[in-house]
Amino acid sequence: MIPEIAIADFEPLVASGSLVIDVRETDEYLAGHVPNAISIPLSTLQDRVDEFRHEGTVYVICQAGGRSMRACQFLADFDIDNLVNVSGGTSGWIASGNAVVTGE
Repeated sequence: MIPEIAIADFEPLVASGSLVIDVRETDEYLAGHVPNAISIPLSTLQDRVDEFRHEGTVYVICQAGGRSMRACQFLADFDIDNLVNVSGGTSGWIASGNAVVTGE
């Protein structure tokens, strides 16, 4: 079972510098992403599994929550158990009035 977090609970974690990985494709990421999120597109996941190995919690985000959940489920097969799916994704982040960063 992959834990999920709501946008309202996720907001202060972003502000405190938690690790956020965005699994949307590069063009989606460049169009607007959560501040300080790292781009690791779902299509490259199999080659970048080790980038999710981190001492603290890793928050995984996409546009709405589906792709990020698939990423978490895939990574769980590699004994990575510190992942939390961001429910609502980037669209929920924007809908809540939060700032996004464009470009890199």
